[in-house]
This record gives sequence, C-alpha cells and structure tokens, in this order.
Amino acid sequence: MPIVVIYHSGYGHTQRQAQAVADGAGARLVAIDADGNLPEGTWEELQAADAIVFGSPTYMGGPSWQFKKFADATSKAWFAGAWRDKLFAGFTSSASVIGDKTATLNYFFTLAMQHGGVWVGTGMLPANAKAATRNDLNWAGVWSGAAATTPIDASAAEMAQGDLGFAFEFGRRVAQAAARWCRKE
Repeated sequence: MPIVVIYHSGYGHTQRQAQAVADGAGARLVAIDADGNLPEGTWEELQAADAIVFGSPTYMGGPSWQFKKFADATSKAWFAGAWRDKLFAGFTSSASVIGDKTATLNYFFTLAMQHGGVWVGTGMLPANAKAATRNDLNWAGVWSGAAATTPIDASAAEMAQGDLGFAFEFGRRVAQAAARWCRKE
C-alpha cells in the first residue's frame, strides 16, 4: 500500500511537517523544488500510490505557487481518470495561528475531489480544554488536515512538538485508512 507525501516548503517548516507525516504513514517523501518541478519518476510513483498526501505552506491565503504549478500539471492524470478512488489528505503551515490555513486545506480537498478521490481528515479531537498547551496535538482544532503554526521569526528547528506530533499521528491515520480502503482481494 504505497503512500506518497508530495509537498513544497519555502523555509523548512513544511519540510519538517512533511517528514513527520511521512514517518507516521511509512510514506515516500517527494519535494517540489523551488521552481515548482518534481524529481524524475514522481508521476509514476503518484500513479502507483494508494494514497497521496499534499503539503504546502499557506502563503497569502492559499498554497505556494510551486504547489499550484504541480496541481495544474495533474490535469493529465485528471483527464485520464488515473487517480480516481485514491485516498487523499493534506497538511499546511503558516506563521499565524489561523493564517487562513483552512483555505489551503480546502484547495487540497477540491483538487482531490476533482480527481475523484476520497479525503482523509484528522479524526482527532481538538486540544481545547483550559489545561491545553501549545504542545498538545491539534491545538488549533483543525479537522480537514494537519496544521502547524510557527512564528515568522522562528526557525524550522523551533517548531512546536505538538504540531510535529499532530503531523505524525495524522500520517498514521492516513496509513490506517489506506490499509482499510486499499485491501487487495
């Protein structure tokens, strides 16, 4: 049950989040480069995958242009119906607590639905009790995908452990969903 995590990261924060998702899912990690290009063989890997997890920072209320370049290039797979019934999921990060991260996750969801896919949400309750701290999982209360918040003046090494743990557990959920959805008879 191959899972591919495909992402773009501008400053390293989304890369750390992507690694945590991939570690949780036992997935192959594929980076979209600074020019919006993919490594050789990526299209074949995506075609063979049972689940595809999208990732991008949220810039100006949506995913990075590099991710959008990749998304536009998926039209060939869309035209052929090549990704129909695959599982999809997504994650994002930004500097602000809200930062319109759900707009990016909705972009990923729409892309997955256009491909005829099935979306996997977090399935995780929010950490919204009075005793909750910034390092609790799903501190921001996001259900559609994993979200991380790192202050603009913080390095990727300073990301909250709760956000990285959330990404890891989200990856595990995607892997569990793929195991159920993609049973080979």
